[in-house]
Amino acid sequence: MAFIQYLNFDGEDLPLPDSYEVELKDVEADSGGETEAGTKQRDVVRTGVVTITVSFSVSPAWLKKLTEYKNRDKIQVRYFDTETLDVKQTEMFVEGFKAKLEKDMSYKGLWNVSFTLKAM
Repeated sequence: MAFIQYLNFDGEDLPLPDSYEVELKDVEADSGGETEAGTKQRDVVRTGVVTITVSFSVSPAWLKKLTEYKNRDKIQVRYFDTETLDVKQTEMFVEGFKAKLEKDMSYKGLWNVSFTLKAM
């Protein structure tokens, strides 16, 4: 059985995630708001800005690699787009990185890592 490659950072395939959520948002300018007539006016400056929330169960080696990616200013990310069911590529950065020890069963344990990728 073949699995979908959900994430690739700078040419390196990441492990199969435990959870994977893609959100597309519009970025609005501050000039939008409510008019005198009470209708909402949106001044959209960017549409479909991708945010990916993901979690993994990983070995210590992958914990180290993911921590290194977290420290970079930007990452070239290939991701599985849930809207088109195709792979897309964009520059992103890591936010909200969390590492939690799940089980200390062998050499440095099994880790649960979660973070959010945000498009630049």
